Amino acid sequence: MSLLKEVGAELIGMFFGDARLTIALLLLIAVAGALIELTGIDPLVGGIVLILGCPALLIASLRRDSRAIAPMSRSAA
Repeated sequence: MSLLKEVGAELIGMFFGDARLTIALLLLIAVAGALIELTGIDPLVGGIVLILGCPALLIASLRRDSRAIAPMSRSAA
């Protein structure tokens, strides 16, 4: 049981570790859902929003993190 608690805590920590990415992802999902439900457009369009939005969020997060790490690695050299 202890192992399951540790795995669960690690998964939750990974999800909430980057608050900006978590909030952006939840907003992207909300926008896709709202597009489908409120405007009545085809669910395929909502899927396309998710397919294009998720990699865009990931790339933006990686670029932001790499900029934060780069000054540290330069000062260590």
